[in-house]
Amino acid sequence: MKYVDEFRNPEKAQGLQKEIAQLSLQISRNSHKNKHLKIMEVCGGHTHGIFKYGIEEILPDNIELIHGPGCPVCVMPKGRIDDAIALCQNQQIIFTTFGDAMRVPGSKTSLLQAKAEGADIRMVYSPLDSLKIAKENPEKEIVFFGLGFETTAPSTAFTILQAAAENIRNFSLFSNHVLVIPALEALLANPDLQLDGFVGPGHVSMVIGTDPYEFIPERYHKPIVISGFEPLDIFQSIWMLLKQIEENRCEVENQYNRLVEKGGNQNAIQAMNQVFTVREKFEWRGLGEIPNSGLKIRPEYAQFDAEAKFTIPNLKVPDHKACQCGEILKGVLKPWECKVFGTACTPETPIGTCMVSSEGACAAYYKYGRLSALI
Repeated sequence: MKYVDEFRNPEKAQGLQKEIAQLSLQISRNSHKNKHLKIMEVCGGHTHGIFKYGIEEILPDNIELIHGPGCPVCVMPKGRIDDAIALCQNQQIIFTTFGDAMRVPGSKTSLLQAKAEGADIRMVYSPLDSLKIAKENPEKEIVFFGLGFETTAPSTAFTILQAAAENIRNFSLFSNHVLVIPALEALLANPDLQLDGFVGPGHVSMVIGTDPYEFIPERYHKPIVISGFEPLDIFQSIWMLLKQIEENRCEVENQYNRLVEKGGNQNAIQAMNQVFTVREKFEWRGLGEIPNSGLKIRPEYAQFDAEAKFTIPNLKVPDHKACQCGEILKGVLKPWECKVFGTACTPETPIGTCMVSSEGACAAYYKYGRLSALI
């Protein structure tokens, strides 16, 4: 890749649009009915790309894009936010977090509101920033709010390994890292969600590779294409999925091969496996408790585990009755079908997480609305 413009070329987009239209027509003819195709883009980054560049508007009418649960802030249940806020009430703790998590509503308040009320909460750009704060404040306990899929878990793991190597004892992690494969399995097991294929997450796949997705075509007979995030990446991935459907194939294909390798990033995987182990179950907003879907710190690194060092309420808190983030994360509803979307729930006054996160589906709909298409 030399220039980003290569992946935003309108002429190439027009060519792909025509080929997608032809393929969708051929699929309808072969099925002897006006087949309605449902394709889920798993990653919230893809959702925002789709709306930023108006991709959905220029797809054929019989292709529907379903927005998946691949936004780590969006899937965070209220109870874990309440746990984070409880940690912040300890005056010995400096709580550090990514900016997206600051405004996520808990059952009563948010981290941003807790900060306004006096809690020492600091926004950071990486866990290493938190480690630096720990070095600069040896009299305080620094807790990092670990969020994200396999994309961000390796950097957290490397930070813990560095803290262990430097014997920094006042740093710990409140781990809320989650895994994408169990979430996909939970979605595929839902009989109410009939999908024809997946646009697979590019960033996660840079770490885990393409092999873990093989269960999707083998067990569920659905095609998946790992995609990059530029508009032509997404267009090509949709074309590749339609080509598989038209040819009656089900495979794992890699459109994002300029960055994603079949075996993934072994250094990152090794660091994760060294520091983390898989929880028996973990609660996801909208999806409930999913077995083997979260990461916790191994006992040998317990000195860096905030859940072992501090008392945490660990309560289960139901979602706001008016909020339908759960259904949106499962792909059952579109954001505009939520009763409070754009009225009571906006980025300034969020009720649910999908409106808060920079990768949330509601935030994408609200920000871009009906945008003029790329071509």
